[in-house]
Amino acid sequence: MPYIMTLVSLFAADSAMKSWIEKTDTVSESQERAVFQGVAFKRYHNRGAMMNLGEERQQLVAVLSLVFSAFVTGIFAVTLGMKGKRLLKTGLALILGGAYSNTYDRLRRKYVVDYITFPKISTMVFNLSDFGIMIGAMLLTISELSGGQD
Repeated sequence: MPYIMTLVSLFAADSAMKSWIEKTDTVSESQERAVFQGVAFKRYHNRGAMMNLGEERQQLVAVLSLVFSAFVTGIFAVTLGMKGKRLLKTGLALILGGAYSNTYDRLRRKYVVDYITFPKISTMVFNLSDFGIMIGAMLLTISELSGGQD
């Protein structure tokens, strides 16, 4: 149950942030709004996959995102019945929470709303789902490197 709550919480938090970013007038694509030192909000509509790859084939990116989400959901469902494997389950929950949110955007809005940037380091813009996917992938790697013994 905590794994499903992790997934749902990430999806809900990211969806709420995306709605707020889309509705607020103080955050735009042309300028950043500092939040913390080195972190800013900036509205960005990503019409492709990571770094706008495939933006000219939005429908294909959306279908692949849906297929990937369904495939990982199957793996997640199987792992939920296994004893232990906390890192694996947590990693999959984070990946799915992020994948569901970004896939939902691709299907509903036709773009993914990104809003977190680190202006002193990079011009890239992220969202909470992206961080969930990255952290989830790291947990999966750690789980595999430790032989799934957790």
